[in-house]
Amino acid sequence: MKCYNGSDRTTKYSSEFSSKLHALIPGGCHTYSKGDDQFPLIAPAAISRGLGSTVWDLEGKCYLDCSMGLTSVSLGHAYEPVLRRVNEQLRLGVNFQRPAEIELETAEKFLSLVPQHQMIKFAKNGSTVTSAAVKLARAKTGRSMVAFPGNHPFYSYDDWFIGRTQCDKGVPTAISDLSVTFEACNLESLRSLFSRYPGEIACVITEPEKSTCSDCLCDHSPGEFLKAAIELCHENGALFILDEMVTGFKTHFPGSISKYELSPDLATWGKGIANGFSFCALTGKRDVMALGGILNEGQEKVFLISSTHGAETHSLGAAIATIDEFLTKDVIGHNHRIGRYLIQGIREVIRHHKLSAYVEVSNCEWLVSFNFRDSQKKACLGYRTLAMQEMIRAGILFQGSFVPCYSHSISDVNKFIFTFKGMLEVYSQALAAGYEQFLVGKPIKPVFRRYL
Repeated sequence: MKCYNGSDRTTKYSSEFSSKLHALIPGGCHTYSKGDDQFPLIAPAAISRGLGSTVWDLEGKCYLDCSMGLTSVSLGHAYEPVLRRVNEQLRLGVNFQRPAEIELETAEKFLSLVPQHQMIKFAKNGSTVTSAAVKLARAKTGRSMVAFPGNHPFYSYDDWFIGRTQCDKGVPTAISDLSVTFEACNLESLRSLFSRYPGEIACVITEPEKSTCSDCLCDHSPGEFLKAAIELCHENGALFILDEMVTGFKTHFPGSISKYELSPDLATWGKGIANGFSFCALTGKRDVMALGGILNEGQEKVFLISSTHGAETHSLGAAIATIDEFLTKDVIGHNHRIGRYLIQGIREVIRHHKLSAYVEVSNCEWLVSFNFRDSQKKACLGYRTLAMQEMIRAGILFQGSFVPCYSHSISDVNKFIFTFKGMLEVYSQALAAGYEQFLVGKPIKPVFRRYL
């Protein structure tokens, strides 16, 4: 495909497109992380197509994709082996009045990766499966309260989580009061919750690790904390839910559950496991998951997940094909090598520009994240936006992180490093004169904020 690297000025067509989106769709998109307030003004209004590690905007300008569908595309855009299986399923029909044959194949294949768990439930988005896990925990324990780390960004758009964020408008306090928070990777913080609410907490849900864990100075490694947290939950009669929505198919295969040899009661899966197709899953131990079944006559029914589109055959086919690629190719190894190469190169150019106090890159090969600081060495969205702007201007669709996928090449990373070096030259000038002198438009805003 031809790549047009033209002006970074927003065309009339792009402006009209964006205006129409906002007139018809609240927020102008279907996940707030893709919103206009999350990107600099010169960012593409929309993406028209993608192939491998490249995407094209409405004007035909191409960009190296860094976030890969908000981390959901683990192999690459329009990845041929996945498309072949999807097309096979499309020709057979995508939705039926009874379970599709492929549902059993998908369940067996996925559960073969997670021997700790015996049952699985499919869905179309992550919030559905995390909320289903919480419901199962409440049904199993007869308790109402949910605990999660207050310093992790997102677990669900449902009330049990959103009610504890800055965006709690529309959530009754009677619901938000049932959720309590602790400090991530802090066992004493979690222990104090159980002491404060004895016999009331149904479950703890947490991501197993973050990109910042590689630079964490806490007393425990993620694996040690998670094993201790699971034991603590069980000592207090609560269930433990491992949220692998981001870490699945990235930290390890299939995820941190195998990396650290964990045995949670339930686990939630989504991004990356179907190469961008809408497929999420809840897995768990039989005695918990069976509560959502219909075989135990006379038992009180738990209405778990009921979704007409939850097992669309083409998405299940995408999941199977993606799993097969991970089983037969060194996808994890490739992605981690790409991440390490990027980290090394970026740190060299940061040192060269003597900006280590102002620009920081994480030491996490599976999700390379960046921090940007002002002249007072404080985190600043204005400088973060400036960095994004300069990268996007040069053809790198950058939102503050780089998520390696199987289609990323060393050439892609070298392009990113070269562009980052040029961005730092502007950044250095901005530290002296202020980012306002260089930024087109306004700085980005936090997704979770009380006021627009």
